[in-house]
Amino acid sequence: MNPTSPTSTAAPDLWHDYGAPASQARPALPRLHWDWYQSTGPGEELLGDIFGRDVAELGAGSSRQAAYVAQVMEPARVIALDSSATQHARSVALYGDVPRLDLVQADASTYLTEHPDTLDVAYSLFGAVDFCDPETLLPAVVVALRPGGRLIFSTLGHYNNGEPPATECRPANIPMRLPDGSSGTLQRWVLDTPVWEKLLDGHGFELLGCDVIRDPGPEGAASMTTAVFRARNRRP
Repeated sequence: MNPTSPTSTAAPDLWHDYGAPASQARPALPRLHWDWYQSTGPGEELLGDIFGRDVAELGAGSSRQAAYVAQVMEPARVIALDSSATQHARSVALYGDVPRLDLVQADASTYLTEHPDTLDVAYSLFGAVDFCDPETLLPAVVVALRPGGRLIFSTLGHYNNGEPPATECRPANIPMRLPDGSSGTLQRWVLDTPVWEKLLDGHGFELLGCDVIRDPGPEGAASMTTAVFRARNRRP
């Protein structure tokens, strides 16, 4: 394991509070889930055979899923990327001893652009693909993936309140609490399937498939729809 982080962070950490109650213990993960409630649908098979491959999770949060992939699927390495200093610290505390897992605090687009042709698979579970401008992130993923490398990501099929996804590439503003208690705003891209398809094609990907997972959720919770896209780098 090789944790790395920048020497300073200019912007407030919008993810300071996210996941805090669950960060005191190392949670078990029985399998990989792509759906919102992590209760149904396909699992790690969507990643394919990654034994001995170089893999990155984009927006790994506390790196729970990345640790599972590193331990169970035995890639050469999993790079767990997250821009949040708080989430990176939680990752190191929880999973710093996991073999084949590299914990990296960095902006995903910047890191990927600076590491061309180093990855066989990149994936995101409601991670960086949801919270980074796809016009910037997708070209960076193409740079980092080797020819024929694959991108797999799960994203919301509609907004949390049930409103339909955006029919053009524009983000919604999500309120967040900053470390000092003040209010901040986070951008999230919740896009309709044709918009994602156009973005992927326009930035050098061949769409391999899209799985739609409809999850009724636990009792009292709103039903959610997840879209899981699988694409291949067309770059020769």
